[in-house]
Amino acid sequence: MSVTSAAGTYMIFRLQIDKEFTSLGDIAAAIEKTGGDIVGIDVISSGRTSTVDITVNVLDQTHSRSIVDSLERLRGVKVINVSDRTFLVHLGGKIEIASKIPVKNRDDLSRVYTPGVANVCMAIAEQPNKAYSLTIKRNMIAVVSDGTAVLGLGDIGPMAAMPVMEGKAMLFKEFAGVDAFPICLDTKDPDEIVRIVKAIAPAFGGINLEDISSPRCFEIEERLKRELDIPVFHDDQHGTAVVLLAGLLNALKITGKQMSDIKVVVNGIGAAGIACSKMLLAAGVRNLIGVDRDGAIRRNAHYDNPHWAAFAEMTNPHLEAGGLSDVIRNADVFIGVSAPNILKVEDIRSMAKDPIVFAMANPIPEIDPELAKPYVRVMATGRSDKPNQINNVLCFPGIFRGALDCRASEINEGMKLAAAQAIASVVTDEELNETYIIPSVFNQKVVEKVREAVVEAAYRTGVARRTARDANKE
Repeated sequence: MSVTSAAGTYMIFRLQIDKEFTSLGDIAAAIEKTGGDIVGIDVISSGRTSTVDITVNVLDQTHSRSIVDSLERLRGVKVINVSDRTFLVHLGGKIEIASKIPVKNRDDLSRVYTPGVANVCMAIAEQPNKAYSLTIKRNMIAVVSDGTAVLGLGDIGPMAAMPVMEGKAMLFKEFAGVDAFPICLDTKDPDEIVRIVKAIAPAFGGINLEDISSPRCFEIEERLKRELDIPVFHDDQHGTAVVLLAGLLNALKITGKQMSDIKVVVNGIGAAGIACSKMLLAAGVRNLIGVDRDGAIRRNAHYDNPHWAAFAEMTNPHLEAGGLSDVIRNADVFIGVSAPNILKVEDIRSMAKDPIVFAMANPIPEIDPELAKPYVRVMATGRSDKPNQINNVLCFPGIFRGALDCRASEINEGMKLAAAQAIASVVTDEELNETYIIPSVFNQKVVEKVREAVVEAAYRTGVARRTARDANKE
């Protein structure tokens, strides 16, 4: 996941004011002098020394700090606290555990807890699969992170990662009715992470790995997929890949090109880049070249990174060498999961006719969309303030909804391909154009179409463990 900046935000400045020295008029003048736009003043307490909340529309955090500096220069003014609406939303956390059944009397208590619950426990002990019908396992996902690759912030640790994981749990519930719980682990040891996730797995119907740094994320996911009988899905890899493919399917419709004929350059061969490449190869791309800091990855080079060595064996069929500017010549598609501003206008101009550019670095893409606009046929980014946002929210709620409903043992390539095709299908031929190749995350058709496609693919590939009739009752 990545940080996306906003154009402005409301900040709340709580001030302690000694009226003998400074008036509200003086404070307003100081704020307005810095370019702040006051939208509200609330008096918390009044007297010779008053406490006041002043709500100001600011450009960004730097602008907010300059307002604080100007206020602290005023005699008799003390800045007690500065917060914004985002921080206020997070007070006490964003999710809670709620009971589905009220406990009002002794009879209620005896049925939800002892002694009645003992019969339910014994039923599960005798037939473990009953945990799916008699516990939260049926609809519960663990969102697991070690805090090593959070947003664009990097290794900020498990506690600092919690707001992101809480947010992920909210999105599961809001978009697909899937219950999810954030679990942030205070360890970076892959062996320990695997051991812990396996130990807690009995309570969950699936595991969503999130914001775990590369290359550790590969080993952790691969081992958990082998050793657990519930779906394990690293969203930073596969969610990005699924939504990317959905967008590309529609972009190719616009350009009239075929998946098997195009040349694709993927810049940034980390977890997301490798997953995106594998997804595109599975979808029919035959000429794909991966580029990282040291240039194009190719079979006749030596790599200490085993994931790059494996990647080299499946890509770059013509053994092209050099940097991004070298291999992007005559490419039909550029996929960026790398760093800001590394793609130049000259690079795009050297691409094939009707170039497709997916610059997904966040918050600053590989090229400014306004710079690229005159030279591309279709442009997509990871930003919410630009057309064609490649957003994982289009993928993971529906994929897990479908996997849970058919009680899939895994989320396989067939299910991911089906999800991508389902997302693409939400954009009708009549709606499809250069600035609308991917549906909005708020399009209510997305989750249901993805769910249906995932369930069908799970049955087709033999990983569904419920009857089709039971799965479709959900």
